[in-house]
This record gives sequence, C-alpha cells and structure tokens, in this order.
Amino acid sequence: MASGQQWVLVEMVQAFYEAPAYHLILEGILILWIIRLLFSKTYKLHETYKLTEKEKEDLIEEWQPEPLVPPVSKDHPSLIYDVVTGPPSHKITINGKECINFASFNFLGLLDNERVKLKALASLKKYGVGTCGPRGFYGTFDVHLELESRLAKFMKTEEAIIYSYGFATIASAIPAYSKRGDIIFVDEAACFSIQKGLQASRSFIKYFKHNNMEDLERLLSEQELEDQKNPRKARVTRKFILVEGLYINTADICPLPELVKMKYKYKVRIFLEESMSFGVLGEHGRGVTEHFGVNIDDIDLISANMENAVASIGGFCCGRSFVIDHQRLSGQGYCFSASLPPMLAAAAIEALNIMEEDPDIFTILRDKSQHIYNALQGIPGLKLVGVRFAPALHLQLERSSGSRDSDMQLLRTIVDHCLERRVALTLARYLEKEERFLPSPSIRVVVTIQQTEEDVQKAVSCIREAAAALLK
Repeated sequence: MASGQQWVLVEMVQAFYEAPAYHLILEGILILWIIRLLFSKTYKLHETYKLTEKEKEDLIEEWQPEPLVPPVSKDHPSLIYDVVTGPPSHKITINGKECINFASFNFLGLLDNERVKLKALASLKKYGVGTCGPRGFYGTFDVHLELESRLAKFMKTEEAIIYSYGFATIASAIPAYSKRGDIIFVDEAACFSIQKGLQASRSFIKYFKHNNMEDLERLLSEQELEDQKNPRKARVTRKFILVEGLYINTADICPLPELVKMKYKYKVRIFLEESMSFGVLGEHGRGVTEHFGVNIDDIDLISANMENAVASIGGFCCGRSFVIDHQRLSGQGYCFSASLPPMLAAAAIEALNIMEEDPDIFTILRDKSQHIYNALQGIPGLKLVGVRFAPALHLQLERSSGSRDSDMQLLRTIVDHCLERRVALTLARYLEKEERFLPSPSIRVVVTIQQTEEDVQKAVSCIREAAAALLK
C-alpha cells in the first residue's frame, strides 16, 4: 500500500517537471484566485450615516408619491353621464325627462316585456338573487342547463355554453383554443372584446383590411408558403379566422360564404362573433349563417351575448359538443366567474320562447331598420355608415375638423340638441388608447320594433335640425 502511494507521488512530481511552463503558470493563477476567494469578504462594508429625527421628517415631508392614474379633468365626458330612471325600453327617462329611445340595444323590445318580467320574478322568488359561485362550485342550477339546451336547439347545434357576462364570452373563448404559437387572422374592425381575447391568447395575430377578402387571401397564401418551408411546425400550429357577423363598429356584415370557401381552401377554423346579429338576421333570428344560408356546421364556433336582442345578461357559445365541452375546463369567464343569476337565465328562456313563437318580429325589425336607413340618408354634414338591415347605424361627420376631441364635442352637441327635444341618441364610445384600430367618432342610432313612424320622423327631424344649425 505504501509503495503504491509512493509510486503515485513520483508520477505527480514527474508530470510537474514535464508540464509546459504556461500550464504551470495558469494553474498557479487559479490556485491563488481560489485562495483569494476563500479568504476575502464577499462585500465591502460602507460607512453608515445615521439620520437625525429632523432629517427623517424632512425627507418624509419632501417625498411625493407618483399618482396611481394620470390626472383627469372633471369635465371629461366619461365623468359626465346622464342618469336613467325606469326601464330603458321604448320610452326612456333621462335626467327626469321622458324621451324616445334610439340608444339602447333592445332590438326586439323584450326588455320590458310582461311575459319575460313575470318569468324572471317567479325565478327570483324560487332561487334568490344570485348564485355566489362559479359553475363548477355549486353554481350550476337546473335553469342554466335548460337555457343551454334551448340555445343549442334554437341555433341547431349540438351544444351550447353560457357565460354570466357578455363581454367575457368571446374574450374567454378565444384563449381557450388559441395559444402561443398559433395564428389568428382577424378583421381590422373587430370589437374590443375580441381584441381582449386576442391579447389573452398570446397568439400571433394577422389583421386583414375590413371585409377585404383579397387581403385575407393574401395573408393566407403567404402563410401557406411559410408552412411549406417548415411542415413540422405547420402540423402543430392551429390557424383561425375571426370575424363578427354584424360589426358593431361599422354596422356592416361579414361576407360569410367567401370566408367558408377560404376555410376549406387553406384549412383554417372560423370563429364567428354574433352579438349584433343573433336575434336580428335570418328568417328565425339565428344570425348570419341563416341570413346567407350557410350550413352552421361549417362554422367551428359561434359566440354571442344575450344583452341585445334577448334583453338579458351574459353570453353563450355554441357548436359541436367536443368543442364546447373544452370551454368548461378552459374558458376563464366560465370557470372563475359566478354563474348567471337564475332569474336572468329564466328571462332569456322566455325571450327564446317569444322568438320561436313569433318569427315575424324579425321581419318587422328588418323593415324598420331599412326604413330608418332610408330616412337618415342625405343629412347635410353627416355620413350614414352601415347596411340597410343593420339595427344599429352610425352617423359620422362628412368632414372632420382634424381634431378627434373637436369632432366628438360637435357630435355630442347634436346628441344634446336631440335630448333637449326628447329624442335619446348616444355617442359610440371607445377606449382610445386601447383600441387596435380606433373607429371614427360617430353617433349611434339604434332601431327597435317598438319605434313608430311618428318616432322616426321626430328623431330624423331633430338630427337634421341640429346638423343644419351646427354643421355649417
């Protein structure tokens, strides 16, 4: 054993003598560096200076915290609002003055319908006010399941899922399916709830010009070429086209038949947001698929809120069962928000009953929309934006002043002029710093089946009078 150790020591000494000089120098430096690290302090103690009590008080007095939010003038339009008392139905009481309502999205006049109110009241007595729990935590009531079943039947799809907040419906549905690395082709005019869903998905977003199918096909063709260069990545990348049925910001309709052709040509999925077209378009109010005669199975997911035509609260998605069931585990608004109050679900069911029993209301709404569209043509200084069957149209300035604030103030003056004469209109509002493509300022004119010929004539007369006086 001792001879073995001696032999190892002899080899080490021999290797030391045979090693190159630079090798020995490098090892020496490393050894010295390690010794230094072992015995040196890791930090230097700086001399501390103790403040006196007076110096501490002076520093505290001088410190000014940064504001949590930027300063906002008290005259900001968002802080000046009109107060509504009573139901915002055909007649709406604003600041104590009864007006004809051309502002609320009560398209079918169901908000103040007696049958709907009685069903909601009966549900209120049976279930109470709210649910105090998400659907997965004792927040699923029998009336929720009934509403989902009725919506699926009405839309002629396999299954539906309801959300307690309309805005959160599409904003939750998008990130439930599209993840980081996936690609979404979106119309530039997409509404704000869609934009929030896109942000949450963290997907790669490609915007195409509004309703421009040539621009969309250009983007799809470019992506197809990219996929051919990297087929392995293409196999795991999901691709979606996301559009609105009837655009809330432009009041025009998407070219759905052409979109379906592109879906199959380029192998993408279609998500359709129908909050403005559900209960409006089609012979039975089923939206743009019925309006164009497109097979609803060609659409991968349909989303809509129940806060417009149905006059309730919340929203829903419908489609194939395996698609919808995925949201019950991945839809954030579904999983983490308290479920829809039962009385609002009961009100939505009764609204569906009325829509199924009397499909003529959709014809009446379309006729009134076309009538108001024609009546609003040719107002000096104002440009009408939208299609003739849209129930929510926009009036924009023909010539901008060059300042958005000035344009908004001018349109606000027209709205106030009409309000003084008991006609309720509203400005289209946007979060200007958040919008991806900020729409032009506009007055929104909303059509309902309750508006009479006299109401329409009065509203158009007020708008013309205000435009003639202010837009010289």
